[in-house]
Amino acid sequence: MSEENNNEVENETEAKADKKGGKRPARAPRAEKKPAAQDGLNPDLEERVVAVNRVAKVVKGGRRFSFAALIVVGDKNGKVGYGLGKAKEVPDAIRKAGMKASKRMIKVSIENGTIPHEVLGLFGAGEVLLKPAGEGTGIKAAGACRSILELAGVKNVLTKSVRGSNPHNIVKATFKALKNLRSLDEVATVRGVNTKGLRMKAKAPKA
Repeated sequence: MSEENNNEVENETEAKADKKGGKRPARAPRAEKKPAAQDGLNPDLEERVVAVNRVAKVVKGGRRFSFAALIVVGDKNGKVGYGLGKAKEVPDAIRKAGMKASKRMIKVSIENGTIPHEVLGLFGAGEVLLKPAGEGTGIKAAGACRSILELAGVKNVLTKSVRGSNPHNIVKATFKALKNLRSLDEVATVRGVNTKGLRMKAKAPKA
């Protein structure tokens, strides 16, 4: 009986294959997997932890805890980025955030150690005002905004958090402000104007 059943199954399979247009072609061999890239930040980049939040998810068996880390990275030479990483452990969350931040860095316009002009950044409930400052002023900022400006390479700047204190909103508002910065050369190129004679001369100190 078993041989007859097997023959019937084989006949049915062959009949179905004939109806569909023949047997299925053989699969192509799978390509060899490439070795995974090594995790880690570029050694030229420096990172700062802005905030680490513990998140609890309530499930049937109880609570499951995870962590979310907000990281800022920069090379202190005009490039800076931020990233948010989530994981079951804090080190893994920080590593993920650092990798994301290094992949989406922005270029910041810096002139003589400060920003080229006054700018306002808005994001959600966060509002950050940045103003250029003279030599020797330093970075007048606190919290997440200070970390971003230091890693971007700004030496002298005045800042004010107009409203909001959520570090996530402050970080995103600061990055919006930095993205809106335009150097004199960039504006002159867009307008088709020669930059010669446009720069303001520094005033001589009074005797």
